[in-house]
Amino acid sequence: MKIIAVGMNYREHVKELNNEIPTEPVLFMKPDSALLKNNKPFYLPNFSSEVHYELELIVKIDRLGKNIAEKFAHRYYSSIGLGVDFTARDLQRKLRPLGNPWEICKAFDGSAVVSQFVPLAEFENISNLNFFLEIDGNKVQKGNTADMIFSVDQIIAYASKFFTLKIGDIIFTGTPFGVGKVAINNRLTAYLEDKKMLDFYVK
Repeated sequence: MKIIAVGMNYREHVKELNNEIPTEPVLFMKPDSALLKNNKPFYLPNFSSEVHYELELIVKIDRLGKNIAEKFAHRYYSSIGLGVDFTARDLQRKLRPLGNPWEICKAFDGSAVVSQFVPLAEFENISNLNFFLEIDGNKVQKGNTADMIFSVDQIIAYASKFFTLKIGDIIFTGTPFGVGKVAINNRLTAYLEDKKMLDFYVK
């Protein structure tokens, strides 16, 4: 399996990082070693002093596909969840001006936290879903999928031009405004509508 992630997919988050609004999805990849499941603790890496949380809606691909038309993209997933894209922001600041790849700041071990997946049928509309993150009981980030620059189906159609999507692949769909730094002993809890999806500690 592979993890495909989308950067800069919420306008307010793009402004938050002083970037330009993209005209097509900004994709990057994470290896399977980045996966962190079952609410296991996230261990801060020793190569960064500023690791940020980025809460995102995630979807799991359940059908093989290539060059998928946007109008058919909804056929390729039936379950969704929440994920945290941990980012070594200090490294990213160094890489971005040089035009260098993002892997060391985005794809390191444990940087892709994923919740359990729940049936999409439990929700009325994937394009109008609320989700939020709490740290130590304080709400620090919230978003609604209606604010995405590129919808889930647009992301799937675009990504499938370049990569064959396989059963079990996970797509991180971008993070809204409100990213910030985590510290040792923080407890992160995340909710999709009123359903708790994540509950883990930073170590």
